[in-house]
Amino acid sequence: MGRSRSRSRTPKRHKSKRSHKRRSRSRDRERRRHRDRERSKERSSKASRKLSRSSSSSSTSDEEPRTREKKIDEVDRLAELERVRRQREAEQKMVEEVAAKRLEELVARRVEEELERRRDEIEAEVLRRVEEAKRLMEQQMLEELQEKRRQQEEDQKKREEEERKQREELERIMEENKRKIELAQMKLAEQQLQMVEEQRKIDEERQKIKREQERRTREEQKIILGKNNARPKISFTI
Repeated sequence: MGRSRSRSRTPKRHKSKRSHKRRSRSRDRERRRHRDRERSKERSSKASRKLSRSSSSSSTSDEEPRTREKKIDEVDRLAELERVRRQREAEQKMVEEVAAKRLEELVARRVEEELERRRDEIEAEVLRRVEEAKRLMEQQMLEELQEKRRQQEEDQKKREEEERKQREELERIMEENKRKIELAQMKLAEQQLQMVEEQRKIDEERQKIKREQERRTREEQKIILGKNNARPKISFTI
């Protein structure tokens, strides 16, 4: 569609080119006429000065006015040269400005034509770049999301590992405490058994002593009763 529009605009551009050429030619002719008028004025002024010089040279008594006139002619000549130089500079500047303007217009027209000709291509390239940028952005977002998820998984693993270590340490402490309690209980039970055994031995020894005393008491009573049957029985209790 962009190419069809560029074809439809081509005759208008040719027409504008022709009108531009006609205007530039008319300006060139006007400049040439102006230069011709200036040159004719310059020639007429030179001829008038020559006539004045020839008329003044006829008399020797007018030497001083002639010198003055020569100086005036020299000043006029220098002024004319300066004027011509300035005019040429102005014309050269105008030509350069016109050329620069034409070049600028030509470049702008060429750029516009090239853009119009490549409109579809440029639009396709812009669309491709937009899609590429969108794809890269989506890929970057996906990578960032995956990296964030991986970091979260690593943090979760670290937390689980830390919790596992804490749990194992707690179980170890509890097991150690349990072992210490069992050991203390075993020692306490052994001490209780030892105390019970000692108490039993003490009781047995006490019973033994008691029996021995009772035996001695009975023997003494028998001895006493055997010597004097009239005496009453005497009982000893401990």
